[in-house]
Amino acid sequence: MEDRDELLAHYEAMRADLVAAIAGLDAQAMTAPVIDGWSVVDHLAHLAFWDELRASDVERISAGFETAWRMAPGQDDILSGVVHECRRPLSPEQALWELDRSRARLVAALRGATGPALEPERYGEAGLRSVHEAQHAAWIRAWRSGSDSG
Repeated sequence: MEDRDELLAHYEAMRADLVAAIAGLDAQAMTAPVIDGWSVVDHLAHLAFWDELRASDVERISAGFETAWRMAPGQDDILSGVVHECRRPLSPEQALWELDRSRARLVAALRGATGPALEPERYGEAGLRSVHEAQHAAWIRAWRSGSDSG
């Protein structure tokens, strides 16, 4: 079982790392598809989606139900591709809003989670504890280290 306070601190650290990675980027830099065809906005919208999914699973499992997100191998990539296409038109402002709202929902869900919802084995693809955000922050930092965007 996960320790709630440690889990919340983990997500706080992941977000601080991401915020540092995007600090100072202007709208033009955030919307250019320069990280393997994705923009920074695309990365933020993608992360917001997975936080939404994770938050809904925490709520669902806290209510006594099973995850609704068990995926076969490769389905997470398909889902990410669909979400990417759907969220591609988002502005930097909306992507940041989505990121903030989805994280607030996740934190609230974790604070109110029942014991079963803190058991990692109950989760599907999104998992309970994730380093997904750190991976995206690293890709953004790598791109920035080779660019003049800030």
